[in-house]
Amino acid sequence: MGTRIVRTVRMKTMDNPKVEQLVRTARELFVRYGMRRVSIEEICGTAGVSKMTFYKYFRNKSDLAKHLIGQIISENMAKYRGIMGEDIPFSEKVERTVRMKLDQTKDLSQEFFDEMVQSPDPDISDFLARKRQEAFHEVVTDYVRAQREGSIRRDIKPEFILYFFNHMVEMLKDDRLVKLYHSPRALTVELTKFFFYGILPREGSKGDRDGV
Repeated sequence: MGTRIVRTVRMKTMDNPKVEQLVRTARELFVRYGMRRVSIEEICGTAGVSKMTFYKYFRNKSDLAKHLIGQIISENMAKYRGIMGEDIPFSEKVERTVRMKLDQTKDLSQEFFDEMVQSPDPDISDFLARKRQEAFHEVVTDYVRAQREGSIRRDIKPEFILYFFNHMVEMLKDDRLVKLYHSPRALTVELTKFFFYGILPREGSKGDRDGV
């Protein structure tokens, strides 16, 4: 019953101009200052929406944050699917995906970026983990298909691709690794480039032999 209520609220949210403004304002503030530093009072005051309206649609700030995170991930995945659906070489799809990932982080405050990597709120952290897993599964499926078509080196196990995806976030939490870069964002760029460019076939390479 609770799940149905939440889904109904979500469906109503975009039909209410005041709630649209609330969500839009919260997103702007979260992206600029981070989720922890922004209060419900600040969101409502900036949006010109009453706290009564806020609590009619969201249980608390974490509930709103999850809604926004889900929105952002859905938008990013839609862009990703658009790239993967284009009739272009797979190597170009990879390059466009890398550029897309870089563009996604350039306007984010460091606070918000860090919270997206490792939120101190267990509820948000669990939600992020589920959403990442869903996205990872879709991306890995695409890369396995590309591997079967010969666009990715055949000597890389699909299981390794999934393993690497699942542990990219864990690597961002490694203080020893983070200290090698001027910011967690710089490390993310490095990991992304390593993953994408590291799995592309190399010109004249004999590394496609099974078991190499």
